[in-house]
Amino acid sequence: MKSFLNWQIALAVFLVVLSAVFYLFHYWIFGDIHHIFIYLIGDIAFLFIDVMIVTLVLNRLLVYREKQSVLKKLNVVIDTFFSEVGTDLLKLCLSFDFSAENFRKKLVIKKDWSDRDFIMTKQSLQSGGSIDSKRSDLGEVKTFLMSKRQFLLTLMENPHLVEHESFTNLLLSILHLTDELENRHYFTKLPESDFKHLSDDMKRVYNQVILEWLDYMKHLKKDYPYLFSLALRINPFDENASVEVTD
Repeated sequence: MKSFLNWQIALAVFLVVLSAVFYLFHYWIFGDIHHIFIYLIGDIAFLFIDVMIVTLVLNRLLVYREKQSVLKKLNVVIDTFFSEVGTDLLKLCLSFDFSAENFRKKLVIKKDWSDRDFIMTKQSLQSGGSIDSKRSDLGEVKTFLMSKRQFLLTLMENPHLVEHESFTNLLLSILHLTDELENRHYFTKLPESDFKHLSDDMKRVYNQVILEWLDYMKHLKKDYPYLFSLALRINPFDENASVEVTD
């Protein structure tokens, strides 16, 4: 670090000396100090505008381009998550939701949905679903999540996740639920308080997956129509969904 600073200082001194040499050379040839100072002061005055252009305009453009690049990489991560885990996890959670019929009606996405439709649906679901951990087979959820643990841990290692806090929180919630289920060897004689605790953990995951799924579907509709078409045909909330193309 010290040698790097020394190199920078040496370069700065060299450039200043070189500039002074050329000014002296100009004065030696033309003998016009007035002309030298006119251009020197003008160049210094423009320097502030130059700094403004570089720092406020060009830097912002570079930051924007970098952010768009990171978002594209994040979208690939999210696409992979829903292909490997998210869609199947939604199906499992639905079997525990005793208010599933209300969710199904709102989340049967149509081909002609606009951005506003996605936003309005997301806002209407902020209160979340109603999970009862005794309603279905917790062992099936445990087996599924344990089989996906390494995949989820690999996603967590992605450095770009710092740009997507809600998705990072979702992964942490899923891993926490996995740990909770893995450390229970049976689910038949749990106390009521423990079932309630598991219900809360599942509800946290369920609600976060739904909101991320809506953003994911919105992204597919905008950027990848062919993937959006498949996602509609395997929509876990649509009881009439069929992977076969019928129209």
